[in-house]
Amino acid sequence: MIYYSTHHHTPRVSLQEAVIKGLAKDKGLFMPQHIKPLPASFFQDIEDMSLQKISYEVADAFFGEDIPADTLKQIVYDTMNFDIPLVKLNDHIYSLELFHGPTLAFKDVGARFMARLLEYFIHKEGKEQVNVLVATSGDTGSAVANGFLGVEGIHVYVLYPKKKVSRIQEQQFTTLGQNITAIEIDGSFDDCQALVKSAFSDTELNRHMQMTSANSINVARFLPQAFYYFHAYAQLKKKGIEKDIVACVPSGNFGNITAGLFGHKMGLPISRFIAANNNNDVFFQYLQTGIYTPKKSIQTLANAMDVGNPSNFARILDLYHHNYEAICADISGATCTDNQIKEEIRKVWKEQHYLLDPHGACGHRAIREGLKSGETGFFLETAHPAKFKDTVEKIINEPIAIPLNLQNFMKGTKQSIELSKKFSDLKQFLLNS
Repeated sequence: MIYYSTHHHTPRVSLQEAVIKGLAKDKGLFMPQHIKPLPASFFQDIEDMSLQKISYEVADAFFGEDIPADTLKQIVYDTMNFDIPLVKLNDHIYSLELFHGPTLAFKDVGARFMARLLEYFIHKEGKEQVNVLVATSGDTGSAVANGFLGVEGIHVYVLYPKKKVSRIQEQQFTTLGQNITAIEIDGSFDDCQALVKSAFSDTELNRHMQMTSANSINVARFLPQAFYYFHAYAQLKKKGIEKDIVACVPSGNFGNITAGLFGHKMGLPISRFIAANNNNDVFFQYLQTGIYTPKKSIQTLANAMDVGNPSNFARILDLYHHNYEAICADISGATCTDNQIKEEIRKVWKEQHYLLDPHGACGHRAIREGLKSGETGFFLETAHPAKFKDTVEKIINEPIAIPLNLQNFMKGTKQSIELSKKFSDLKQFLLNS
């Protein structure tokens, strides 16, 4: 498969180069030249397929031209070796629980898949070391750090905003050591993301070290997230629900919902999507006005969604050929304030004894208010509520249990490098690494 840049000012590249480079030379995001439709037979039998089988068929449509079938199958089956249950909350709303991976967040799948794919390509190319730079607003850092931990030939630098991630999230990527370096930036997530993009475009740094990204700007990170949506559809079809299905996605950098939209283009029978924002509502405002106006991110309870200039908006525009009406036909928007997040968590806990995390609360509220008569919806519950223990306990006024693997992270010693948000400081640090 050939990949092109969303800016269209650089030569097209192979999957291998797109994965290793991460970002195009013109700072655009890579897009596959073609989106391969899945055959009707796949959807006819999908309800009888395992999560691993579904994921392999989707992965083959994305990557099968570039990776031997047995290698790709091994990567998928090793990556998708945990459950993603679809939990019924009422007759019309389901929760797709994506927090059953190693770090209890939906990004585990993409991070683990990318780690294996990148390892395959760097060994194939004979590279000695590739350095992964990743900006995180919370869960990306922990998923990537744990997905790449101990992978030979890869060193990971996690940039995160000081005092703007939960303590459990921070512990998951600052306590690992080995080939993981945590860098605490005195700024916002947007500052961290800007630093990563500046590093990729710096000539001197690129001569010094081979760099790539593990944010959802990398095709190997965001595309595997399409697996979730096919799996959710399979589970609904097994229950006899095949039409008028709505998917609601808590959205920050928009990699997750973009992966779902790719699935839709491949033939996935989801009728429409709802993008749930917190107070960082630039996409919601775009849907209302047709004008995209990035702004400085605002800190909220749903911190992984605190993005004021989502990178993957460029992919959505490209996917729909910059057709505003077509985007609005497939995607609607919703916003959720911190007070509404608290109300939603309390309401669902009291009425259904189901505990939402702050991001899932945004998704649940959006789909609860946005479903139309005759529709069935699922929202993506993206992280375990225990990752936001202090916040959630204060909201429901009850203690919540911490899963064992999170308890183990809390025992580790924090190891991080503190830097300003000036690119010159990060550049000097990397040059000396």
